Amino acid sequence: MSLDLSNYELLWPTALFMSEGERVLRSAGSWQDRAKWLLTEALAGTTAVADFEDLPNHTAPAADPWASTATGWGTRRAGMDQHDWFTELVSRAPELRHAAMPRPYWPQRQGRGLSHDGSTARDTRRDFTRIISDFADNGYLTEVFGEECVDDPTELPDASRVIERRLGIPDLWPLAPETWDEDTFFGLIEVFHDLVSRPRTRHFHSYSMCGWHHSEFHNGPARILYRGKVNELLREAGIEYELAAEGEDLGRLVAVTDDARSALVRRALNDSAPDITARVRHAIALFRGRDTTVESKRSAIVTLAGILEERRALLKDQLGKDEGALFEIANRYDLRHRKADQRGDYDEAFLDWIFWWYLGTVELTNRLIASRTAG
Repeated sequence: MSLDLSNYELLWPTALFMSEGERVLRSAGSWQDRAKWLLTEALAGTTAVADFEDLPNHTAPAADPWASTATGWGTRRAGMDQHDWFTELVSRAPELRHAAMPRPYWPQRQGRGLSHDGSTARDTRRDFTRIISDFADNGYLTEVFGEECVDDPTELPDASRVIERRLGIPDLWPLAPETWDEDTFFGLIEVFHDLVSRPRTRHFHSYSMCGWHHSEFHNGPARILYRGKVNELLREAGIEYELAAEGEDLGRLVAVTDDARSALVRRALNDSAPDITARVRHAIALFRGRDTTVESKRSAIVTLAGILEERRALLKDQLGKDEGALFEIANRYDLRHRKADQRGDYDEAFLDWIFWWYLGTVELTNRLIASRTAG
């Protein structure tokens, strides 16, 4: 019997749900509790957890390749059990619908969805606070902030001091978005990227209704979820920054680029040879950082030009005399050598153009080298 996926909607990125689901299936011990926690987090509503709990648990102590489908201890039972159901759900995750925001309600359609003072900035900061609250409720800050327990009188870390040590600003916890300036807001976005960590297990402490306790933390999945939620918030607010998903500036706010240039950055970061990877990462971080300047853009271009200089023989072999055009701009304009006879009267947009041209050429040489190696 094939699993009916029509009642399930995915809240998480598909690849993340599949990787965490596969980890659950490989885990020892009570994998069912881990599975229910993942279903609670990654799928909308409670339907998936309820369907999972309705199925029998026929997990055998060890697999027997000669076992029949007859019922009995140590044999594979007929019909779908929890392990079958969860395995199929994970493997067919690409078929799941993603949960969508509801269509706008009357106040939003009438343009009345702003805060009382008409400020979208204040709304964005409050929405960010709600995101952090949801992460905290699900145990994603427990590893750094600790977790209260009626049976454990241990004093918890001071959350404000934890943030202050990173950001240099006191008294930021509990969050008070109405007090933040822009630098504080953006700083908190970056700090919490580094603080969140997903608990892969949890148990309910019933004594005195103490509540859920979380354990087995991993920051990788948490940061993927965090970047997705925060970048969506920034995009909807029209803020032209996003949290970098890779590179030297991972988890830092960088300028938003179009899909094609984002793909170029990804290829350049992932496909560069080990001897130039650090320089490519550094050049990209210099260029796209929120605090980038004309000088940092020049430095990024110079870094890429140095890589291309080392590959000049390869470029000459492929382009003939035309390879000189790549270096003429860097040499004749006020970029690399900074001589008195070089031109400096150009718009900053010129730096953007030359950076993407050079980065694209680095990526091209990566492919040329890879094809030669494969041949």
